[in-house]
Amino acid sequence: MTLLHICCAACATVCVERLRKDGYDIIGYFYNPNIQPPAEYNKRCKEVAKLSEVMEFELHTGEYELSRWFEKIKGLEDEPERGKRCEVCYELRLEETAVLAKKLGIKQFTTTLSVSPHKCFKRIKLIGEKIAQRHKLLFLPCDFKKKDGFKRSVELSKEYNLYRQSYCGCMFSRD
Repeated sequence: MTLLHICCAACATVCVERLRKDGYDIIGYFYNPNIQPPAEYNKRCKEVAKLSEVMEFELHTGEYELSRWFEKIKGLEDEPERGKRCEVCYELRLEETAVLAKKLGIKQFTTTLSVSPHKCFKRIKLIGEKIAQRHKLLFLPCDFKKKDGFKRSVELSKEYNLYRQSYCGCMFSRD
């Protein structure tokens, strides 16, 4: 069993497809306190629920903790996109994924974040491995953008009629 942190339905499509093809059973976890505005968060949350029904996987949804996210990135508001603020954001989301994995008795986790061509897999992997080590878990290092992963996520999103957003999630990534 693998706990898959899900940033959005569109990105999750190819991740679920590939993990299953590789023999993994999936439980999804939507935890993204960075997404703004709240209407956007709700839209993405509903789309992930829709995907979990279509692709038939169990889904857990974390709390929408926008104020906690702002606390974590305080002082990093002027960082460039893909900078330190993003790393702090990845760490917050993957930390909560590890906590849920422990609670559910799941020994490994991974994330959909690596599908995006705008995200650095090496950074995500280092953060995931550090958190996994702290929790005595395994971070499954999957760079889902490889082998046209992003392109495949676009195809599957169209096939499943899923909403595809135009920004990562936080107000700083909208520009």
